[in-house]
Amino acid sequence: MTSRLFAICFNATRPSDLARFWSGVLDWELADGPDDGAEVLPRDGAGFRIRFLPSREPKSGRNRAHFDLTSVSPEGQRQTVARALELGAYHIDVGQGPEDEHVVLADPEGNEFCVIEAGNRFLAGTGVIGALACDGTQEVGYFWSEALRWPLVWDQDQETAVQSPNGGTKITWGGPPVAPKTGPNRLYLELALPADADWETERDRLVSLGAKHTDPGVGDDGRVLMLDPDGNEFAVRRSR
Repeated sequence: MTSRLFAICFNATRPSDLARFWSGVLDWELADGPDDGAEVLPRDGAGFRIRFLPSREPKSGRNRAHFDLTSVSPEGQRQTVARALELGAYHIDVGQGPEDEHVVLADPEGNEFCVIEAGNRFLAGTGVIGALACDGTQEVGYFWSEALRWPLVWDQDQETAVQSPNGGTKITWGGPPVAPKTGPNRLYLELALPADADWETERDRLVSLGAKHTDPGVGDDGRVLMLDPDGNEFAVRRSR
């Protein structure tokens, strides 16, 4: 059976503080996580959670992935921006122009995110996190479509996007040029195996699609780390 998207993970120097920030911005539930980590969970229990894991490495350079938050109205966009700033976010410049209607911010640890203007058709109906927007090739979009068994909902000019058959947040890749990777990503996907799934079979399936091992062993937390075709880390949580 196929792995499912369990969580989007942030490596954080202060996991609890960053979790409180995102809980406040998203209005998701705050929960303790294992190993001094923290989590925020959607109130409807659907989709993925966000995990904040302790890391001693400070952020350096721009992340390869960021959240695009949706807005139902211009006033709603202003309220989201104001709430994020009150909780510790700040404005940043990533090259956006004066004509751009989205607002670019960074969270208290410098992780970039965008608050998208109301009326964005591509993100209509996705929920508060409209997309996890990633730097990446067309190949990696195809990989994740097969890995998650999520259909491609965009495939044009080497830009790709996938979305669960149940709807919700899209994952997008912007195509070339892709900035060189200089170290471990601070944001990455965590998959979970169903209880009745065979780990070796799923591992071989992911490798056949283009994944690679970073370490063949299983960590103390029951996770196996792998790389996607663009060299981005992801974790697979083994059933216990």
